[in-house]
Amino acid sequence: MEKNILITGAAGFIGSNFVEYFKNAHPEYNLIILDKLTYAGNIHNLDKVIDKITFIKGDICDFEEVKKIFEDYNINGVIHFAAESHVDNSIKIPFIFTETNVLGTHTLLEVAKQVWGEGSQNKFVHISTDEVYGTLGEEGYFTEKSMIKPNSPYSASKASSDLIAFAYHETFKMNVTVTNCSNNYGPYQHNEKLIPHMIKLALQDKKLPVYGTGRNIRDWLYVEDHCKAIDLVFHKGAAGERYNIGGHNEKRNIDIVKLILKHLDKPESLIEFVEDRKGHDYRYAIDPSKIKAELGWEPETKFEDGIIKTIDWYLENKEWLK
Repeated sequence: MEKNILITGAAGFIGSNFVEYFKNAHPEYNLIILDKLTYAGNIHNLDKVIDKITFIKGDICDFEEVKKIFEDYNINGVIHFAAESHVDNSIKIPFIFTETNVLGTHTLLEVAKQVWGEGSQNKFVHISTDEVYGTLGEEGYFTEKSMIKPNSPYSASKASSDLIAFAYHETFKMNVTVTNCSNNYGPYQHNEKLIPHMIKLALQDKKLPVYGTGRNIRDWLYVEDHCKAIDLVFHKGAAGERYNIGGHNEKRNIDIVKLILKHLDKPESLIEFVEDRKGHDYRYAIDPSKIKAELGWEPETKFEDGIIKTIDWYLENKEWLK
């Protein structure tokens, strides 16, 4: 059967990297891209594949529009990236996160159920975050069995969408799988995020604001490694399962900022410590043992290599920092 895959939010950072990777890996698939093109979506992120895909500007919360896409394009697979994702924005304007992340995901699932029918084996992969688990101390890792305990409006909205996805599997026997990834980095990332934001400011010789003492820890995953993991989950992931995708690259925020300054030959005096973020989680770290054991995936890119590739990419593509 011909594969017609709906990919939502693919003009964003991870989605655009995935479409580029996925189309090259599976040229026989028809990829239908649905993206609202909010501030975080950039159609030019898809320039390398735009003539090989079908792009539709639209809203995942629009039930009738989504249903029409399913019917017109005979959609028989979904990979769902579309989301509001910036924690600071979720603190300022939280309702938008509930609307997009919860209602949007629910809309996609309900349309899929109505069009495909209960018990359909068509695959629906919901892309989520490790932030749904809350925060860690100095020890331990998030596993698929960790308690769901989000601390920000963003992570709460993603946790809610995860639960709705699992509910559609349990109640309607849909072939739904959820992935929870650690912090991604790489090409095409919006400059509101830590790494491109710091690159942009450093290149302008402006102060680099670092929350608190900068000692908060994140597990960093190179985006291409994440794309390969999602490909495996789409083709081989078990229905009703959650897969944690992590990079085994734990770094303190301050150390990342210093590394960026060093590579750009800028002084550390540009660092400026600012008031900490409200509800700032201390540490995220993922145990990806399950996806390694079941699907054979593990991260390939060491942070020390990936961060240099990322910085150099932004130096060569400065328009993405505007």
